[in-house]
Amino acid sequence: MSEAFTLQREAPLRRLNTMGVAASASKLARVNAAAAVPLALEQAQAGDEPVLVLGEGSNLLFVSDFDGLVLQLAFDDVRIVDQSQDSALVRVEAGHVWDSFVDWTLAQGLAGLENLALIPGLAGAAPIQNIGAYGVEVRQFLESVEAWDRSRSRFVTLDNTECCFGYRDSLFKRDNDRWVVTAVSFRLPRSRTPTLDYKGIGAALTDAGIRQPTASDVAAAVRRLRRAKLPYPDELGNAGSFFKNPVIADKAAQRLSAEYAELPVYPAGPGEAKISAAWLIEYCGWRGHRQGDAGIALKHALVLVNHGAATGRELLTLARRVADSVEARFGIRLEPEPRIIGECFGGS
Repeated sequence: MSEAFTLQREAPLRRLNTMGVAASASKLARVNAAAAVPLALEQAQAGDEPVLVLGEGSNLLFVSDFDGLVLQLAFDDVRIVDQSQDSALVRVEAGHVWDSFVDWTLAQGLAGLENLALIPGLAGAAPIQNIGAYGVEVRQFLESVEAWDRSRSRFVTLDNTECCFGYRDSLFKRDNDRWVVTAVSFRLPRSRTPTLDYKGIGAALTDAGIRQPTASDVAAAVRRLRRAKLPYPDELGNAGSFFKNPVIADKAAQRLSAEYAELPVYPAGPGEAKISAAWLIEYCGWRGHRQGDAGIALKHALVLVNHGAATGRELLTLARRVADSVEARFGIRLEPEPRIIGECFGGS
């Protein structure tokens, strides 16, 4: 039987973040079972030093070294825990690779997560960020989240409502020092009307000659679209979409649409609209821009990239310049999706 956890001091993190930024952690604990999380925290954490739960490092930007304890969750069991004729309840542990989990659900004949194929990261990060793509968010199918509550020193299970999901947001993200997500449960249907109204998916299926797509067909189309637009992190360091699509008042969106007819606008709830951050950034001339080894992807203006040896500070500086130019032109302040370690995005 493996150890409950292993501990490494002065651990390099460059290979553990998809931006490929050189950084290190004072301590890195690899935890091999959910039950060992409190033990690792008790034995490896010194005093009130900070703790960072690190999955695949696909939603982080290190601006400095991390002077604290990094937790890597290495448990990855997945299973059906309950099922009916119409649906199944699936539980996946935090260390399971998200895209592999999507494939696993499709292989079981389950639908719902197909639009979220090829999103990088681990399953435990999915509810924290409320990951979403191509018109679907993870909260639509999530039933509950299991987590270690550091404030109360106990394991808890929170239902969908208790997770307080928002656009790329959740209870866990708003108070990330409190929670260590250990497992997530999803209620997935055996069939559903596919979500195809997001730009690109319908055309990709039509081009493939598919008129009545299955969930697997949709996942394949999503993967083709993502591979065409997004660089692979092992070829070009990046954290996927760096900025959130801004959500603004309907009236403000209508004014922008009247002035910029090509601006993509999507419904976002009562009285609100979501607009394309990529379009705003590209309109300001940033797509393909390079500043030393820090740059904006040539294929997609929403992706901040590391061409080799960019530091976290250089990447942050470029991201701030992009946000400043969008705000000056459109009056909209972009917010980053990744968690920035070592500094606040709004800092100078």
